[in-house]
Amino acid sequence: MKLKIAYLGPQGTFTEEALDKYIGDIKSKDEIEKIPCATMQEVIKSVDRGDAVEGIVPIENSLEGSVNTTLDFLTFESEAKIIREITIPIRHSLIGKEKLAVSKIKKIISHPHATAQCKNFISTYLKSAEIIAANSTAEAIKMLQETDNSIAAIGTEMAAKLYGLEVIEKDIEDNKENKTRFVFLGSSIQPKTGKDKTSIVCFLKEDRPGSLFTILKEFAERNINLTRLESRPAKKNLGDYVFLIDIDGHLHDKEIFEALEVLRKTVYLVKILGSYPRWN
Repeated sequence: MKLKIAYLGPQGTFTEEALDKYIGDIKSKDEIEKIPCATMQEVIKSVDRGDAVEGIVPIENSLEGSVNTTLDFLTFESEAKIIREITIPIRHSLIGKEKLAVSKIKKIISHPHATAQCKNFISTYLKSAEIIAANSTAEAIKMLQETDNSIAAIGTEMAAKLYGLEVIEKDIEDNKENKTRFVFLGSSIQPKTGKDKTSIVCFLKEDRPGSLFTILKEFAERNINLTRLESRPAKKNLGDYVFLIDIDGHLHDKEIFEALEVLRKTVYLVKILGSYPRWN
């Protein structure tokens, strides 16, 4: 039986590119059934429902920061667990129905993160073009099939080939070090490998002075390294936040286990998003 993995579609997204890299590195393509989903929420829901054994979604970009849609759904709506991660470089191309001059392009379609990552190119060569948002870069490129030649999209070369379109300009991203981290989702905590990461969310009992310090000191006292710390609105009262934390090490490491046990007595809830192998 094939392993069903849901991903943000349609075909040709960066998420599919990340999935293909994992398949190429680890698995035989014959063992995988890729299931495209229209939104990141639907990818996660498909794992929660059991329609897919795994799902893959973007969670963090080196330029734009966290993907809040993913973080919020994992924090507040889902019981899916992060089971592994993968990071890939992001290369954007300007794509059209034909190779026309950039000056003739009147509209650009893409995902908001992609247009933000190409703002220097857009402000220099396409400053008069109207920008239209799409759910994904691949959706934007697919939409070109139904538009006139004065409309272009920003996305992957893979998607351009897939939909029979032309690459007008390659590598239009502002920063050549642009990378996105993707996470695979499943239903269980992964076993220790010795090279692990643990992601948690701390829900506070109430907002009061020193709340964040109370959390951080439990890790500092045990010499536990935190690789990411971020606050997100708690979806309740204005000013209420939850803290999302990535930790070097595994949930079952003695020091981390002890720190989390203490935190469970001092905060309202500690939610484990996953304990899984680090990408690098």
